[in-house]
Amino acid sequence: MNMITPVLGHAELRHQAGIARALGSSFVAAVLEAGQRQLYRAPRTQRLIETWPGDPIDAALAMRFNAALHALARRNKRPRLSALYRGQHDDFDSAIAETLDAEDAFIAEWMRHTPQTNEVGRAASIAAALMVLQERFAMPVELLELGASCGLNLNLGHYGYTLGGIRAGIADSPVQVTPAWSGPPPINRPFAVAAARGIDLNPLSATDSKTRERLLSFVWADEPERAQRLEDALALAVQHPPQIDRGNAVPWLARQLSIPHERRTCRVVYHSMVLQYMTGADRAAIETMIAAAGRRATPDRPIARISFERERANEQVQLILTCWPYGEQRLLAHCHTYGKWIAWH
Repeated sequence: MNMITPVLGHAELRHQAGIARALGSSFVAAVLEAGQRQLYRAPRTQRLIETWPGDPIDAALAMRFNAALHALARRNKRPRLSALYRGQHDDFDSAIAETLDAEDAFIAEWMRHTPQTNEVGRAASIAAALMVLQERFAMPVELLELGASCGLNLNLGHYGYTLGGIRAGIADSPVQVTPAWSGPPPINRPFAVAAARGIDLNPLSATDSKTRERLLSFVWADEPERAQRLEDALALAVQHPPQIDRGNAVPWLARQLSIPHERRTCRVVYHSMVLQYMTGADRAAIETMIAAAGRRATPDRPIARISFERERANEQVQLILTCWPYGEQRLLAHCHTYGKWIAWH
C-alpha cells in the first residue's frame, strides 16, 4: 500500500490522511486532516494543490505538504507547531492554521520540488534481491542506481540486515535494517559490491546541513527510529562518499551500459520509487536500453535489474528481479513503501 492514492475533487490531503493512518501513522494522518480543513488560509499552497498540472498520485503532493510542515517544526520557526510535533499538545488545527497563515510562501515553494526521501529501509529489499541473484550468478556486483538522491542506498554494502531471521551484511555496521518479514526467509548467500555509481537530477551531499534537514523532514515525525537510522546512514556516507553523477537518467544509463563491465562481475541496474517521477518517454527509453543490454549479456558478463516500484493497478510496491542472458523475471516480494515490511514470495 502506498501513501499516494487517486483523489476525487480537491480533497487531496484528506484522502491521503486515510492512507497514512493505514500505514500506521495517526500523527501524519491528523496533520493532513487538519491541513485540509485549514488549507484556505494558505491560498498559494491551496492553488498549487488544486491546479497541479500532473498526476497528484505520482507527484506525492501530500508527502510534500507534510514534509514542509515538518521542516518548519524542526526549525522551530513556529513554536506552536514545534510543540505539536514534540507531543506537547494535540491542537492540530490551531497550530497548522497559524503556520499556514504565516508560511504560505515557504510551503508552496517547498512543494514545487521533488521529494527526497532516499529511504534507507528500502536497502533491505535490494539486498535480499542481491542475495537471490547470487544463486544465479555467484560473482561480485556492479551497482548502477537511477534516482540516487544522496546515494545512501549506494552504500547498501556497508549496512547490516536481518531478513526473515537471517543475518546478512556487516554485523557491526552502525546502520542496521530489520524489516518485519513474512513468508520464507531469502536465500542466504552473501554478496560483494565491486563498484557502485548513481545518477540524479539533483544529487544531494551528506556533508551539507541543508541536505540532512531536507531528508529528515520527509521522515514521518512519529517514526524516531527511522529518523535515527537515516542520521546514521548520513554519517556513514560522510565516511564512504557515494559516487553520484548529476543529470538525466536516460543518457547517463546509455553511457554506462555502452561500456563493457568486468568479466565475472554482474552489472545491476536498480531503482526504488523513482519511475513515477519520470516522463512516459523516459520510462520507455530506460526499458528499451535495459532490454538491449540484456540481449548483449553473456554468462561471464551478466546483467540484472532490480525494481522496487509501485504497481499502478493495485497500488502495491513490487520487488522484481530480472536476470540476463536468460531473461528470467521473478516477483520476489511485495513491500512497504518505506521498507518497514517485506512479504516474501
